[in-house]
Amino acid sequence: MSTQQRNQMRWKLIRTYGPDWILCIGLVALFGALDNISGFKREFSLEDTSLRHPHTLHERVPNWALYIICSLTPAVLEAAVNYLTVRSWWDLHNSLLGLLLGLSLTGAITQVVKLTVGRPRPDIIARCIPFPGAVDPPLGLSNYTICTRGPGHILDDGWRSFPSGHSSLSFAGLGFLSFYLAGKLHLFDKRGQAHKSWIALTPLAGATLVAVSRTMDYRHHWQDVTAGSILGLVMSYFAYRQYYPSLASPYSHRPYFPRHKPSPQDSMSLPLHRDPQVVGHDPEQHYPNGGYRDSLLRDHHEQDGPVNMEDVPAGTYPKDEVHDMETVWRDSEGESEELDGNHRPVNAHHNTR
Repeated sequence: MSTQQRNQMRWKLIRTYGPDWILCIGLVALFGALDNISGFKREFSLEDTSLRHPHTLHERVPNWALYIICSLTPAVLEAAVNYLTVRSWWDLHNSLLGLLLGLSLTGAITQVVKLTVGRPRPDIIARCIPFPGAVDPPLGLSNYTICTRGPGHILDDGWRSFPSGHSSLSFAGLGFLSFYLAGKLHLFDKRGQAHKSWIALTPLAGATLVAVSRTMDYRHHWQDVTAGSILGLVMSYFAYRQYYPSLASPYSHRPYFPRHKPSPQDSMSLPLHRDPQVVGHDPEQHYPNGGYRDSLLRDHHEQDGPVNMEDVPAGTYPKDEVHDMETVWRDSEGESEELDGNHRPVNAHHNTR
């Protein structure tokens, strides 16, 4: 392929996925801009002992450490895993974009909820420093007007307890890494290998430690940490599934192929891992009788028109799941089964949908 054709292919990918990157960067900018807004301040009781904890000046996981843990660490580890396994530039692109999508969605949602809920932190009274002799009004609660500390970040941040940003961001970043590792290791291949579980769950253990540290520093109530952790984990899985198939899929280690409809020339120039046992490289060798080809034609014909197997980039997996999974060769064994006239394994029992 000529240099001009390769450049055309690169620009096609940039036009297709450029909006994804722009949207994610915009959400990151929104996350930073919302941090300068005062937000709603909920009333509280001076008699509430859960709000009388000391204000910790030195956090166990400060903000700069959080950003390294939730973003830089997963990005570096994903690149390392990519190099040690598939060595695919396309997989690296999808993993970094998915990571950024999960983090940006989580950060934006977390900030909006913090500002609108306005729940006091466990150390709010220590931040507020009420004037001497202050008490709750009869049959009522106190508000920020009893504080002697002047307006500023320390006071405003005292009403941003729900949900925990450290918890949500750490689970968004390390959660995505956990799903990425689970996909590359085929954690759910029904073979039950303990070492795979330990490797895939280690990032989640790190995220849990970050979340727990927020209660140790009296920055959050346990409900804040729980809600933030769930939010981050859900958003990370949502982002992961935008660019990778289900963890139960036999192709869980491969990213989806590009959204635009590639030409045969494109499929040969994509920066993808080349392996004689991948989709798009000599498909007839691993899908005898055209089983997989027929599955793609059947699944895509109504929506996208006929699909040519030469157009399927190597090292990727089509976003629409193949229904007739019995016709898919086993990656780990590198073998294909003998198929009958309907492209099903001979002497096998099947469930009908």
